Amino acid sequence: MKWALVFDVDGVIADTETLNAQASVLMFRQLYGVAVQPEDFRPFVGTGDERYVEGVAEKYGVKIDTAAAVAKRAESFFALLDSEPLPAAPGVLGLVAEARGRPEAKLAIATSGQKAKQFPVIEGTGLKLEWFDVVITGDDVTRKKPDPEIYALAAARLGLEPARCVVFEDAPVGVQAARAAGCRCVAVTSTVGGDELQEADVVVDSLAGLSFDRLESLARGPAAP
Repeated sequence: MKWALVFDVDGVIADTETLNAQASVLMFRQLYGVAVQPEDFRPFVGTGDERYVEGVAEKYGVKIDTAAAVAKRAESFFALLDSEPLPAAPGVLGLVAEARGRPEAKLAIATSGQKAKQFPVIEGTGLKLEWFDVVITGDDVTRKKPDPEIYALAAARLGLEPARCVVFEDAPVGVQAARAAGCRCVAVTSTVGGDELQEADVVVDSLAGLSFDRLESLARGPAAP
């Protein structure tokens, strides 16, 4: 039976959330002269680049040009990344390597972020995009997490039932999206505490301690009614 590992990027493949917040704080200061706080962005983790900045703008009553804000945020992000390269999160490279050696296992990436920002992050960790059977970004969907569109699309492109896809997430909206699509979900507490991720099938502090056999068992289990 074919099954798949489906990776989110921010907070899963690499611990980008601190840089995302720092870059966004810089953007608000430089473009709008507004002092926002890194923690302001936490409720919008996983919702896509546009909603990430729009949500905080709404909180502060700031009218923004979303496209310009996202572009400036990306510029600041890459400047920070150049000075502070991000390795792959613990366990990621091992899981990908094991999946590549098993003919029954497929690999996918499904991220709400834009490809211009996410592809350099992915490749900077040592992963290669061609290792993945399916790569979906926020450019490919119209509805962002917690809507299930991105994970339903990933399953469809993989040619698998959603229940045969094990999604790795770090944000509550991502867990909600995975479960609503009918996928299995492993949540890692890299961004928020485990108490906010209880909708996931499995919650772990790190992917490094997760056995491949456990993931295969999860994917091969009975589908939810």
